[in-house]
Amino acid sequence: MYQEFISFARKTFNSEEFIPLHAPIFIGNEKKYLNDCIDSTFVSSVGKFVDQFEAEVARFTGAKHAIATSNGTAALHIALLLAGVDYNDEVITQPLTFIATANAISYIGGQPVFVDVDKETLGLSPEKLEHFLSNNAELINGECINKTTKRRIKAVVPMHTFGLSARIDEIISVCNKFNITVVEDAAESLGSYYKGKHTGTFGAMGTFSFNGNKTITTGGGGMLVTNDADIAKRAKHITTTAKIPHAWDYMHDMIGYNYRLPNINAALGCAQMEELSFILEKKRILSHKYEVYFKDLSLKYIKEPKDSISNYWLNAVLLENLNERNDFLKETNEKGVMTRPIWKLMNNLTMFKDAVTGNLDNAEWLEERVVNIPSSVIV
Repeated sequence: MYQEFISFARKTFNSEEFIPLHAPIFIGNEKKYLNDCIDSTFVSSVGKFVDQFEAEVARFTGAKHAIATSNGTAALHIALLLAGVDYNDEVITQPLTFIATANAISYIGGQPVFVDVDKETLGLSPEKLEHFLSNNAELINGECINKTTKRRIKAVVPMHTFGLSARIDEIISVCNKFNITVVEDAAESLGSYYKGKHTGTFGAMGTFSFNGNKTITTGGGGMLVTNDADIAKRAKHITTTAKIPHAWDYMHDMIGYNYRLPNINAALGCAQMEELSFILEKKRILSHKYEVYFKDLSLKYIKEPKDSISNYWLNAVLLENLNERNDFLKETNEKGVMTRPIWKLMNNLTMFKDAVTGNLDNAEWLEERVVNIPSSVIV
């Protein structure tokens, strides 16, 4: 069966060479805009392409404001700061996520708390979240407090895994009961929608990544989106070293961060945004081919959840168990077809081994079975 999949992948991607998991695609104005940027000499954090890229992402997602950052982790770090997360505050997130989610919480000195995911969405489970909060938290003077640790639970960070939308409206409903701010980690979900609304625009803030392996890329880069004008203003200020505008003087009014996206990266992003609709169309065509292929096989193809439209950033399948997962990974990678397991659970990593967790049955089950398969755009 694994050899049959390898043959199918080679036929689908029309290649007998190495097939990557997700390669960037440059078919538009990338070289032109990069040359324009170089000719202007504005290659750093000031330039027209940064503003243009922010405007394009805001328009596409439907967010009122977008602030470009050096990477997605930086965007999430700033979003958590602006959400009011302070040293030793608890931030609930999912254990099945890329390390950046937990890292950003830790940058502030926050304490990640891991609550289980849904099997269908691979994202934070609203039911498990409500169960955890109902049994472990209480509101004291308007703040949500963990009854055991006595720490404040300030934010919840759901992640839209592989571009599959979490049940974000239900998550926000639970958080509203406990006065907790929601920051969406939408790093992987540009082009994904839930109930007709773009991911990343439900919570107080959302963050995206434009790393080299994402749906579109700026080489490195991220974006914070929000509908709150005050948050947007503060986000731009704090990511630009908190410098007060002045004709010549250097005045900074708070601790800031050098997180602004360089113009040369934004130039690449502007060209990529022009091709985004085409890229998403091609990714849905590939997902349909996979869905048809796996329909009658023991490997289960993971389709977009109910009420959502996925960007199908990374396609994924479910194996029967851990042994079959490892056999599949070994066979495909040895034959030059790149596949990867889902991430190790955050609470099993050394730095988070003492973190507070809920029951993680679903995440543990998925960790042993989910594998990503080649997902590049086929032109």
